Amino acid sequence: MKTVIAAALGECVHVAGISAFLNLAEKAGWRTVFLGPAVPISEVLAAARREKADLVGVSYRLTPETGERLLGDFAEAADDLRSAGVKFVFGGTPPVAARARTSGFFDRVFDGNEPNEELLAYLRGEDFQPNDPNRYPQTTIERIQWKSPYPILRHHFGLPTMADSLAGIQEIAAARVLDVISLGTDQDAQENFLHPERQDPRRTGAGGVPVRTPQDYAALYAASRQGNYPLMRTYSGTDDFIRLAEIFVETIHNAWCAIPLFWFNQMDGRGPWDLAGSIREHQKVMAWYGERGIPVELNEPHHWGMRDAPDAVSVVSAYLAAYNAKAFGVRDYIAQLMFNSPAGLSDAMDLAKMLAMLEMIAPLADDNFRIWKQTRTGLLSYPVEDNAARAHLAASVYHQMNLNPDIIHIVGHTEADHAATGQDVIEAALMARRAIENALRGRPDGTLDPSVQARKSQLVEDAGVLLDAIRQLAPDPNNDAFTDPAALQQAVTSGVMDAPQLKNNRFGQGVVRTRIVSGACVAINASGDPLAEPDRIEQILMEIKNE
Repeated sequence: MKTVIAAALGECVHVAGISAFLNLAEKAGWRTVFLGPAVPISEVLAAARREKADLVGVSYRLTPETGERLLGDFAEAADDLRSAGVKFVFGGTPPVAARARTSGFFDRVFDGNEPNEELLAYLRGEDFQPNDPNRYPQTTIERIQWKSPYPILRHHFGLPTMADSLAGIQEIAAARVLDVISLGTDQDAQENFLHPERQDPRRTGAGGVPVRTPQDYAALYAASRQGNYPLMRTYSGTDDFIRLAEIFVETIHNAWCAIPLFWFNQMDGRGPWDLAGSIREHQKVMAWYGERGIPVELNEPHHWGMRDAPDAVSVVSAYLAAYNAKAFGVRDYIAQLMFNSPAGLSDAMDLAKMLAMLEMIAPLADDNFRIWKQTRTGLLSYPVEDNAARAHLAASVYHQMNLNPDIIHIVGHTEADHAATGQDVIEAALMARRAIENALRGRPDGTLDPSVQARKSQLVEDAGVLLDAIRQLAPDPNNDAFTDPAALQQAVTSGVMDAPQLKNNRFGQGVVRTRIVSGACVAINASGDPLAEPDRIEQILMEIKNE
């Protein structure tokens, strides 16, 4: 194990940057020795010899002129160690760092503007060149593994014109703060990309960038080829799924597929397929991407949560999503975990729901089915006021770190007010990065809260009841009820999978009533009292039996 020692030189007592640097060094496998603030040059060099240091880090954050003289004295005194192969790095404010660079003594100089992945790359002995396109992994799993222990960051982006979207993507990529740009396309692009005759010019740009040709996608991808070369992905569309998938992989090198199980069809008004038909088509898309080794995300459970479904229904949908992904050949599965859905959940009960989802899907994992965790803030949870929204973003991301996510999908602080601009995305990413860094320094473990564990266990138990009901109601007992489109449709039409906002829906029942009780979203009876999931399901089964 190599050794790094670090100290603040001379009269400088500011050591926060040194502490952060040494924390990163430990994550990179170094033995670290912290010498403290205001350390004389002679003591730093004595420690370097005593500890047989491979790397010496020094910092100075006071007057640049004073710092320049001090660093000159340090370089002269440390010349023999440098000649012996010891490396030296400097960290400080940008003005002092500029003086340190001109000395030519230090192997690397950091001024606080570098992303953590750059520091980690240096500590791992990698030759990090910020503008080198080969420096940044260009597949999702490689990027996750390269950036660990930090999650990769994703943000949705798409403005109502191609010109504004191209400029925004260039701005985001150049800022080097985001790993994945999720293209938000307008509704006609999602539903009618291959059907110009069905497109409505009056809806152009409604909900995102109005891509109309493969060349549009290629141009958007080309705009991202700078900075930290972020990955790109987009919606899977609501029709012509396989043809769209081919275009996405060819033009934007789609980082991963995101597709629901029950949604984006006639049930939610976002596509032309009926429920069972869309499930069948979505399964084909999973298989198509799985055959090509491209990760798949089923953006499923939050759709139930945003419609105020009982927490147990959301947990079951998470299990069915992962189950289908595995059944149809997906090898790398991205489990989406949207917090704050519905928005009234307490942090504790929200965390319990996510832990229940993860416990349910964990047994599915094996050598051929890897699960990667993606967290995000609830779409409907943001306040409109800007300062409150920024606080909500940071607090939510910090809370999400309880799950040690591989991906954080940043939902920008402007969500309740306007579609994010390039600058909005950059600001949201910077806020998220700071919350992540704070959490990785050491945070209380919310998963150990007894109330969280108790609620998680209850949800897992309730989920088992719902899954048993889905099996019982399956039209064909010879088929796997969890993958049979007819059985999955029956799970919805029967009311086992239900949400209040499905009322008057062609497919859903919408008869369940829910309320936030002690921070959790639960079903209630006609009197407004909590209705246990086993009792709710028993009522449904009895009604079906008596029909």
